[in-house]
Amino acid sequence: MLKKLTIFAVAATFAAMPLPSLAQGKTSVVMGMTLEPPGLDPTNAAAAAIAEVTLYNLYETLTKINEDGSVSPLLAESWQATPDLKTYTFKLQKGVKFHNGEPFDSAAVKFSYERAAAPTSTNKDKSLFQAFETVTAPDPETIVVALKYSEPNLPFLLAQASASIVEPKSAPTDVTQPVGTGPYTLGAWAKGSSITLNKWPDYRNAAAIKLSKVTIRFISDPSAQVAALLSGDVDAYPRVAAARSLAQFKADPRFNVLVGGSKAKTIVAINERKKPLDDVRVRRAILAAIDRKAMVDGAVDGFGAPIGSFYTPGSLGYIDTTDINPYDPEKAKKLLSEAGVTTPLELSLRLPPPPYARQGGEILAAQLAKVGITAKIENIEWAQWLSQVFAPNGPHNFDLTIVSHVEPFDLVKLTEPDFYLGYQSQAFNALYKQITATPAEADRAKLLGDAQRMLATDAVAGFLFQPQWITVASKKLKGVWKEVPQFENDFSTWSWE
Repeated sequence: MLKKLTIFAVAATFAAMPLPSLAQGKTSVVMGMTLEPPGLDPTNAAAAAIAEVTLYNLYETLTKINEDGSVSPLLAESWQATPDLKTYTFKLQKGVKFHNGEPFDSAAVKFSYERAAAPTSTNKDKSLFQAFETVTAPDPETIVVALKYSEPNLPFLLAQASASIVEPKSAPTDVTQPVGTGPYTLGAWAKGSSITLNKWPDYRNAAAIKLSKVTIRFISDPSAQVAALLSGDVDAYPRVAAARSLAQFKADPRFNVLVGGSKAKTIVAINERKKPLDDVRVRRAILAAIDRKAMVDGAVDGFGAPIGSFYTPGSLGYIDTTDINPYDPEKAKKLLSEAGVTTPLELSLRLPPPPYARQGGEILAAQLAKVGITAKIENIEWAQWLSQVFAPNGPHNFDLTIVSHVEPFDLVKLTEPDFYLGYQSQAFNALYKQITATPAEADRAKLLGDAQRMLATDAVAGFLFQPQWITVASKKLKGVWKEVPQFENDFSTWSWE
């Protein structure tokens, strides 16, 4: 009898003991990413991988883009615009602090925007901030942005990573020691391997943040990405290169497979600063040599919609321009002849690491070869691509390349004289200025259609497809997005079932 009582007492003692791991659930997650960011300051470099780590996690913006593309308050609790959409007044949240204890206020916002617009700025959206006529801070909780032109999309644009609010004193070292107002701080960065983020206990709404630790692993090889998910080494992989393994993941009850739309534009970028690529007939020949359907099938396993301009389906004023430069190899040969090009024409094709670029490059080279263009493939690392191909005022050392531009509302890039494509058109610049001066949505939509036709006619690039992004995640992980209005991973919304 005594033995039985002892057993019951021990059992009762264990039953009364707290079991945090069971009662509170799992509080850490491992996420996979294809590319490692070159730094952790999203306001000084163009790589989308920076935003994938930092946006809404380490840094915050005045506004926030939601999964459906809508915009909600974040560091700003509200905003108002004048009827001409040229002046916006933002009321800021009170009592917010940066990770280093400094207060967040209108002075920090003014500093961040003026820093982004400075002549020495390397912010990828520098032209947006330079379009601010004034940024004024009438009191610590109010910021007023007056623009040189009307901008109905400003609340959306100020929710992007390039508009992150930085702490003035720490800004010079944010690349490696980020200081923001977000729910996470940098725990560790093992270069070439992983980044760890830790929940910030002093976050203003810390109780709502369910994950205490996020580890981001960098895995570039598609087969290794799939293996990491199947083995359980990775809990979620947004924008994974797993199109050829979808059936396997869909049949596995451990996973959710999410296929979402995007505002991205995958293009064959053409360096118009170089001859004979400055001749529109040569560029049109390149476009006529490209079979977009074969490119979608081969580069992204069918997960994409063909496009004919630097604009995507679902955006205001979208029109289908794929018939302006259709696939026509014989026409491509004639255009090269008309331009006085002696074939074979040798061009460099410098490809960054993403699988769509490497796979698409092989297909592109084969298609161009059929019309007398020899594309010499050179696979380069992401840092090389950014510095040698893309960087503003950089060497622009390429003839052709393939890349996805993932930001919405970025037609303005084609008006920038140092943009890597080298497109210079007074007509397009004037049309874009007219677009920005037209606040009425219907009139603006018509002008946006005109802009798309102009870019297609000018064969500004080899416009390929709007990609669909695939995310594979544990079925027990909640808050992972399906749709991709911009590249971000908002860990404040993630939690375990």
